[in-house]
Amino acid sequence: MAERNDRRRDGRRTALRASAPVVQAIAPAVVLHEGRKRSVQHGHPWIFSGAIARVLGDPASGSTVSVADATGAWLAHAAWSPVSQIRARVWSADAAQTIDSTFFHERIARAAATRAPWLDDAHTGARLVHGEADGLPGVIADRYGDV
Repeated sequence: MAERNDRRRDGRRTALRASAPVVQAIAPAVVLHEGRKRSVQHGHPWIFSGAIARVLGDPASGSTVSVADATGAWLAHAAWSPVSQIRARVWSADAAQTIDSTFFHERIARAAATRAPWLDDAHTGARLVHGEADGLPGVIADRYGDV
Protein backbone atom coordinates (compact mmCIF):
# COMPACT_ATOMS: atom_id res chain seq x y z
CA MET A 1 0.00 0.00 0.00
CA ALA A 2 1.13 3.51 -0.70
CA GLU A 3 1.85 5.89 2.14
CA ARG A 4 0.78 9.49 1.91
CA ASN A 5 1.26 12.56 4.02
CA ASP A 6 -1.76 14.89 4.11
CA ARG A 7 -2.18 18.35 5.50
CA ARG A 8 -5.27 19.46 7.33
CA ARG A 9 -7.16 22.59 6.33
CA ASP A 10 -5.26 24.61 8.89
CA GLY A 11 -1.97 23.58 7.23
CA ARG A 12 -0.79 21.27 9.97
CA ARG A 13 0.35 17.82 8.96
CA THR A 14 -1.69 14.78 9.83
CA ALA A 15 -0.14 11.45 10.71
CA LEU A 16 0.98 9.21 7.87
CA ARG A 17 -1.73 6.81 6.80
CA ALA A 18 -2.10 4.05 4.29
CA SER A 19 -4.15 4.65 1.18
CA ALA A 20 -5.56 2.12 -1.24
CA PRO A 21 -3.26 1.21 -4.16
CA VAL A 22 -4.26 2.83 -7.41
CA VAL A 23 -3.86 1.37 -10.88
CA GLN A 24 -2.42 4.07 -13.07
CA ALA A 25 -2.99 2.87 -16.59
CA ILE A 26 -1.38 4.52 -19.60
CA ALA A 27 -3.17 2.03 -21.81
CA PRO A 28 -6.62 0.57 -21.10
CA ALA A 29 -6.68 -1.90 -18.22
CA VAL A 30 -8.96 -4.51 -16.70
CA VAL A 31 -9.06 -4.84 -12.92
CA LEU A 32 -10.20 -8.18 -11.52
CA HIS A 33 -12.40 -8.79 -8.48
CA GLU A 34 -10.72 -9.88 -5.27
CA GLY A 35 -9.78 -13.57 -5.45
CA ARG A 36 -10.00 -13.82 -9.26
CA LYS A 37 -6.28 -13.57 -10.10
CA ARG A 38 -5.42 -17.20 -9.41
CA SER A 39 -6.50 -18.60 -12.78
CA VAL A 40 -4.46 -15.96 -14.62
CA GLN A 41 -1.43 -16.64 -12.43
CA HIS A 42 -1.77 -20.36 -13.17
CA GLY A 43 -1.75 -19.75 -16.92
CA HIS A 44 -5.43 -19.93 -17.86
CA PRO A 45 -5.85 -17.75 -20.96
CA TRP A 46 -9.49 -16.71 -20.45
CA ILE A 47 -10.90 -13.98 -18.23
CA PHE A 48 -14.68 -14.14 -17.96
CA SER A 49 -16.95 -11.11 -17.57
CA GLY A 50 -17.84 -12.05 -13.98
CA ALA A 51 -14.18 -11.84 -12.91
CA ILE A 52 -13.86 -8.20 -13.94
CA ALA A 53 -14.45 -5.52 -11.31
CA ARG A 54 -13.86 -2.54 -13.60
CA VAL A 55 -12.37 -1.41 -16.88
CA LEU A 56 -10.06 1.59 -16.99
CA GLY A 57 -10.21 3.56 -20.21
CA ASP A 58 -12.35 2.68 -23.20
CA PRO A 59 -10.62 -0.21 -24.98
CA ALA A 60 -11.76 -1.01 -28.49
CA SER A 61 -12.74 -4.56 -29.34
CA GLY A 62 -9.58 -6.55 -30.08
CA SER A 63 -7.21 -4.07 -28.47
CA THR A 64 -4.59 -5.15 -25.99
CA VAL A 65 -5.30 -4.31 -22.34
CA SER A 66 -3.31 -4.74 -19.16
CA VAL A 67 -4.84 -7.04 -16.56
CA ALA A 68 -4.43 -6.17 -12.88
CA ASP A 69 -5.52 -7.89 -9.69
CA ALA A 70 -7.81 -6.18 -7.15
CA THR A 71 -4.84 -4.40 -5.55
CA GLY A 72 -3.65 -2.99 -8.88
CA ALA A 73 -0.73 -5.39 -9.34
CA TRP A 74 -0.10 -6.15 -13.02
CA LEU A 75 -0.86 -9.73 -14.14
CA ALA A 76 -0.93 -9.96 -17.94
CA HIS A 77 -1.45 -8.50 -21.41
CA ALA A 78 -4.74 -9.59 -22.96
CA ALA A 79 -6.99 -9.05 -25.99
CA TRP A 80 -10.23 -7.26 -25.06
CA SER A 81 -13.70 -8.35 -26.21
CA PRO A 82 -16.48 -6.18 -24.74
CA VAL A 83 -19.40 -8.34 -25.91
CA SER A 84 -18.17 -11.88 -25.28
CA GLN A 85 -18.53 -13.74 -21.99
CA ILE A 86 -14.78 -14.26 -22.36
CA ARG A 87 -13.92 -10.56 -22.01
CA ALA A 88 -10.16 -10.92 -22.17
CA ARG A 89 -7.85 -13.53 -23.66
CA VAL A 90 -4.34 -13.50 -22.25
CA TRP A 91 -1.52 -12.96 -24.73
CA SER A 92 1.33 -12.97 -22.23
CA ALA A 93 2.02 -12.93 -18.51
CA ASP A 94 5.46 -11.41 -19.12
CA ALA A 95 5.42 -7.71 -18.24
CA ALA A 96 8.43 -7.11 -20.48
CA GLN A 97 6.70 -8.65 -23.53
CA THR A 98 5.57 -6.13 -26.14
CA ILE A 99 2.42 -7.16 -27.99
CA ASP A 100 3.16 -6.03 -31.53
CA SER A 101 3.57 -7.44 -35.03
CA THR A 102 6.83 -9.14 -34.01
CA PHE A 103 5.02 -10.94 -31.18
CA PHE A 104 2.39 -12.31 -33.60
CA HIS A 105 4.92 -13.13 -36.32
CA GLU A 106 7.03 -15.18 -33.89
CA ARG A 107 4.08 -17.09 -32.44
CA ILE A 108 2.55 -17.82 -35.84
CA ALA A 109 5.91 -18.90 -37.31
CA ARG A 110 6.51 -21.23 -34.35
CA ALA A 111 3.04 -22.76 -34.71
CA ALA A 112 3.43 -23.24 -38.49
CA ALA A 113 6.87 -24.79 -38.04
CA THR A 114 5.42 -27.26 -35.55
CA ARG A 115 2.88 -28.47 -38.16
CA ALA A 116 5.16 -28.28 -41.22
CA PRO A 117 6.24 -31.96 -40.96
CA TRP A 118 2.62 -33.00 -41.50
CA LEU A 119 2.35 -31.23 -44.85
CA ASP A 120 3.51 -32.80 -48.10
CA ASP A 121 2.14 -33.25 -51.63
CA ALA A 122 -0.46 -35.73 -50.42
CA HIS A 123 -1.45 -33.74 -47.31
CA THR A 124 -1.97 -30.06 -48.13
CA GLY A 125 -4.55 -29.03 -45.57
CA ALA A 126 -3.97 -28.46 -41.87
CA ARG A 127 -4.77 -26.17 -38.97
CA LEU A 128 -1.57 -24.17 -38.53
CA VAL A 129 -2.60 -22.11 -35.48
CA HIS A 130 -4.63 -23.70 -32.69
CA GLY A 131 -5.48 -20.62 -30.62
CA GLU A 132 -4.70 -21.17 -26.94
CA ALA A 133 -2.44 -24.16 -27.64
CA ASP A 134 -0.11 -21.88 -29.61
CA GLY A 135 -0.25 -18.93 -27.22
CA LEU A 136 -2.69 -17.05 -29.44
CA PRO A 137 -6.08 -17.40 -27.74
CA GLY A 138 -8.97 -16.86 -30.11
CA VAL A 139 -6.76 -17.09 -33.22
CA ILE A 140 -7.27 -19.94 -35.68
CA ALA A 141 -5.41 -20.25 -39.00
CA ASP A 142 -5.88 -23.05 -41.52
CA ARG A 143 -3.94 -23.95 -44.64
CA TYR A 144 -5.69 -25.42 -47.68
CA GLY A 145 -3.37 -26.25 -50.54
CA ASP A 146 -1.37 -23.13 -51.42
CA VAL A 147 -3.63 -20.81 -49.40
